[in-house]
Amino acid sequence: MQTPLSRRRADSRDGESQRYERRLGEILEHATDIFHEKGYEGASMRDLSRASGMSLAGLYYYFESKERLLFLIQKHTFETVLEQLRSRLRSLDDPQQRVRAFVENHLQYFLKNEKAMKVLSHEDEALKGDLGAQIRQLKREYFRLCLQLVEDLRHRWPQGFAPGVSSRIAVLSLFGMVNWIYTWHNPRTDGDPQALARQMSDLFLRGVLRGPLPRNGHEAGRPAKSARNKIPESRPRTRSFSNGHHHADR
Repeated sequence: MQTPLSRRRADSRDGESQRYERRLGEILEHATDIFHEKGYEGASMRDLSRASGMSLAGLYYYFESKERLLFLIQKHTFETVLEQLRSRLRSLDDPQQRVRAFVENHLQYFLKNEKAMKVLSHEDEALKGDLGAQIRQLKREYFRLCLQLVEDLRHRWPQGFAPGVSSRIAVLSLFGMVNWIYTWHNPRTDGDPQALARQMSDLFLRGVLRGPLPRNGHEAGRPAKSARNKIPESRPRTRSFSNGHHHADR
């Protein structure tokens, strides 16, 4: 049982944690701006110090290097996208709708965070050692989640999957379609993320599925079998989200 004193201490720790997370988010936002403007190699810790309003000594106290800041930017981005996607998928069972949710989630986040997308794409090779390994693991997780969605689609679409098209190639093609959007998207002519996701999802689904797509986006007929089949691990080696081509080890 908590005493009034222990509750106050817990509230104080929670408040400190929230302030720290808020300040960390501000620093990462400033670091993203600097890496976007100058590139990772061209940016210095002094540039990051000026942008964040933190002393150089203070910056080094919390972040031993600019590599650490780049790691935190990439980690935050991937974890946020994965968390938001899983939240969307929980309420969806239809495999077409789950693929559409993947595309919309990806586009919404990266059109809202175009600078972060550019930093991820252009600074893909900068992280080495353990930091790089942690980001590669998050990328593999994202790749596998998308691969499972396409496998679900293959198993449950009554008319069949496009002959000769592997799930892996379909997923790599989908990443190639959505990853460079920040370089060309014009909201005045291309529409908002929802409209864009609808069109790009139609392009992808009409390419991999045989037969007409139902008008409401749901399957015609009952699913052939459960979509939760386990798929072989593919060990992808990504070069960015990916940088236009989601490379994977063969």
